[in-house]
Formats: sequence, structure tokens, C-alpha cells
Amino acid sequence: MHSAFETAAAAAASTIPITFATKTTWPEISAALPAPAKAFAAANGFTAKPGAWLALPTEDGAIAQVIFGLEDDGAIFRDLFRPGQLPGLLPPGTYRFANAPHDTRLAVLAFALGSYRFRRYRKNDEPKVKLVPPDGVDIADISRMAEAAALARDLINTPSNDMGPEELAAAARDLAARFGADFNCIIGDDLVQQNFPLIHAVGMASTRAPRLIDFSWGDPSHPKVTLVGKGVCFDTGGLDLKPSSGMLIMKKDMGGAANVLALALMVMDAKLKVRLRVLIPAVENAVAGNAFRPLDIFKSRKGPTVEIGNTDAEGRLVLADALAYADEEKPDLLVDLGTLTGAARVALGPDLPPYYTNDETLALDVARCAKEQNDPLWRLPLWAPYDAWLDSKVANINNAPSGGFAGSITCALFLQRFVEAAKSWLHVDIYGWTPSAKPARPEGGECQAARAIYQLLSQRYG
Repeated sequence: MHSAFETAAAAAASTIPITFATKTTWPEISAALPAPAKAFAAANGFTAKPGAWLALPTEDGAIAQVIFGLEDDGAIFRDLFRPGQLPGLLPPGTYRFANAPHDTRLAVLAFALGSYRFRRYRKNDEPKVKLVPPDGVDIADISRMAEAAALARDLINTPSNDMGPEELAAAARDLAARFGADFNCIIGDDLVQQNFPLIHAVGMASTRAPRLIDFSWGDPSHPKVTLVGKGVCFDTGGLDLKPSSGMLIMKKDMGGAANVLALALMVMDAKLKVRLRVLIPAVENAVAGNAFRPLDIFKSRKGPTVEIGNTDAEGRLVLADALAYADEEKPDLLVDLGTLTGAARVALGPDLPPYYTNDETLALDVARCAKEQNDPLWRLPLWAPYDAWLDSKVANINNAPSGGFAGSITCALFLQRFVEAAKSWLHVDIYGWTPSAKPARPEGGECQAARAIYQLLSQRYG
């Protein structure tokens, strides 16, 4: 069970009830309160504004109950994670829901997600708030989702001096060992010897050797599900150097890898009936005399030659070799996650990653699961006419076409060139970061798309 939760048996003799109210339901809830509590609420001007809370006292000064405001049912926008604010608001204690919020299961998940704190470098702000989960909620499933989100957030939040390719590989190795998975890692010049030239090219300028992390779990007779995550542990932009403002949060450029590990944790912990494989190209895109250059040409693992239109479009390069490798095994489902394009953020903002697939059934299932898990995703098209924009005059393909149009789509089309044998392919262009805190989503590294895809896999292979 997640640390944010307490069993009813282990809780104190009395837990503090949390009553959810909206502006519409508050008058009725208020009328049912004892006269002193009703007067106290009126004196505080409480109106059940979304996110507002009020602790009502007992006669001896303890907390009798907490009232917490939610959006009305008919509101244009309802944040189903609003209860995720509670761990950061409430005084220490053990609490329970006195009535149902808009979605009880998501409210419990939000409570756990809102309890997260990044504690590696400071340990003095842990919430001392527990929740006794309501009956009928699959607390084991919610706990693994919350643990997975914490793993992704911790990995992304860790600065690059402590989270390079080697450290990312160590985190993957620890996860693999926990579930008895077979682990392998190809490091440095061995990438060239074993035909991963694009991964090596991106990472060769760093003093921290590039590597391809690879682990497998599950019954080989089960459907093959392969997850590929972009693991660029820091991205300077290479010789197409980013401005300092563009580098400020580039520790998050391994967010695809972090979220793939979070997804793998959930899949393995739930013992889904899949043959899971995880591939993470882990590199640092650094600047040095041997850095790859604009207009260099490299042969990819799959065979096509790639002209470097921009060294800051490095994520698609490392994913290309990893996807080609994954595709050789002809998986039933191939999924890649990466923090890839600013164009995706311009189009959809930081909270709504686009996803791409040509499998219409998969597309509908992803949209449904994203909604069920409050893990938003939005489908964008693999628009075939734009594929010609990737043409090179001197190579088979250019990694970054000139012009500023449809950058997320052309990135997806680039990656699609390296997938042909997989039965289904899903590409998600995540941001992996919450710029400003929201309920259940503290500022910093974020778990995106992993819960939605886990829901999909659970329904297909549970």
C-alpha cells in the first residue's frame, strides 16, 4: 500500500471526515451542520469555492471535519484531480471521505499523487497526512500507479550531474532486478560494433558513454509489448547550441525513459500477461571536438542514411536505432515515448501530449483510457503528404527539415520510417514536466501517458 494511505484497522480510533461540497450543494450541507459549526463556517465566509477548504472545530478545539470545495457538476471545467491538493493543505492526521467526490477512484489516486515530494536533496517537507481509502476502490492498482509516478518524477527531477546515462541504466537495472527481468546494456564503442550508429553519434561527444539499456520480462509465449523511451540525460542542443533559457530544464530530456520505466513498473507489478521488452537509448548530447555536426551523414541501424539537419533534433535519432532494433522482433505492440518537440507544446501546451498511430482501434482505445485515467492525450495525424519534407538531396532522409511547420508531425513521420514489422505502433510526444503546480501535479518532473497506456495494456492483457 502506498505511504499516503492507511488501513482502517491501523488508523486511529477516529479518522477526520472530509466532506466534498460545491457552490450548489453547500447550502444543503451547511444547513445540516450543528449550529456552532454552521456559524463558524459563516463567520469564515466559506462558500465551497473549488480548492477552498475549512476545518470545523469540535467543542474542545480538535478538528471535527473538513469541508473541501469542488466544481459543480455542470461546470465547464471540472478538475477530477482537485482532491490532490489535500495533502498539501490539511493538518497532520488520518482522514476519510465522508461523501463521494466527482470520481472517487481518481480522487484517491489524486490524493496519492499530491502526496509526492522530491526528497533527494531536502527531506523536511513530507506531508504527514494519511487517507483511509473508501471501500470498493482497487487500492493495490492505485498504489502501483502512484509508485510509478513517483519513480518517473524522481528520475526527471534529479539533476544531470546525478542522472547521466550510467545512473539511468542503474535505475533500470534495479527495476529489472526487482521483478526478475533479464537485463543487458550495450555501452560506448560497442554501440558501433553492434550497429547502433545513430545512438553512438549523438552521445559520443560526452565524457559519459552512451548506452542502450535493454531488459525483458514475462512469458515468451505471451503477446510481445515493447516500450522504447528517449533517454537524453541532458541536451545542450549539440553544436546547434540551445540558448541558456532553452537548456534550463533539459535535465528532463530523459522524460521518455523515465515514463517508460514507470509504465514497465506497473506492467510487471500487475503481472500482466505480456512479454515485455524495454529499450532505452541513454545519451548526453554534449559539445566537444568530436561532436556530430550539421550536415554530417550517418547510416542508421535499419540501413537508410540520415543527414543531420539539426543536432538539436537528436531525440529522434537515438529513437530511430532503438525502434529499428525493437521492430526486428515484430512485436504485437510497439510504443515509444519521448520529450521531442517544442512544436507539440506550441500546439497543445505542456499538459496535453499528442500521440500518433495508424491503428484506428488502438487510437480509440488510447483516447478512452486517457480519459478514464485523467491522463490526457490528443491524437494528431501521421499526415503522409508531409513525409516529403524529410527528403534530403544527399542522403535518404533528413532528421530536421527546414521551416517551422508541423514539427511534431514530421518528427513522428521520421520515426515511422524505422517501424514496419510491428503489428501496431504508438508514438507519444510528451513534455514530462509541470511548469506550475496543479492539484496532484507538483511543479517539476511529471508522469505523462504512462497511466493511460497501462490502462490500455491492463484491459487487453490483464
